Amino acid sequence: MSIQHHISEELLLDYATGQLSEGWRIAVATHLALCPSCRRRLAVMEMTGGALIAEPVDEEATQKAASDESASWESLRKRLAADRAHTPDAERPVKAKASSQAGQTVLPEPLRSYVGGDVDTVKWRPLGRGAYHLPIETDDGTARVRLLRIPAGKPVPEHGHRGRELTLVLSGSFHDGDDLFARGDFEEADETLQHQPIATEGEDCICLAVTDAPLKFRSWLVRAVQPIIGI
Repeated sequence: MSIQHHISEELLLDYATGQLSEGWRIAVATHLALCPSCRRRLAVMEMTGGALIAEPVDEEATQKAASDESASWESLRKRLAADRAHTPDAERPVKAKASSQAGQTVLPEPLRSYVGGDVDTVKWRPLGRGAYHLPIETDDGTARVRLLRIPAGKPVPEHGHRGRELTLVLSGSFHDGDDLFARGDFEEADETLQHQPIATEGEDCICLAVTDAPLKFRSWLVRAVQPIIGI
């Protein structure tokens, strides 16, 4: 199954320019490990930035560049969109099962090093209702990083957000409204989104999730245990 949901241009640009803290970098770098299309988009951004740095400073040219900035970025966006639309099937990742089998790796680098192995080595902690998580230690004081395992066919409690949430599917898949997110797919959420993702039938969904603030759960019961589970 091909990757349908990619990193936004703004987030990828922040990654390319070193503006992201560790937690967010883990999510972006792990998606890049699975997505040839976004790796090429990143390369275009880095080459564009390198060319701008290498050019000598000229006052008149600088003023002209400023006036043409929106047109230039629109051109870059079109190049990125065209590149993403023409990713060869042979380069697209193959859907993996929720455990390492026959040498197949579910957790790519750099995530695997943070976890200390692949999914078959994970010491899951219960969240309730058949769901599990694994908090991942980082030196990032602004974001929390964790693996989530949602049982097949079951929903995540309905929630909103007090900040940003990045979700990367590593195994299995989930529906969020009309959209399907499978291995390699990347979802960005913020304060404007209220949702209830549902894992698809047949296989548990394992995701990487990064947040910078506690979620806003609708259920009072989930809110009551939220300080304990730390989500």
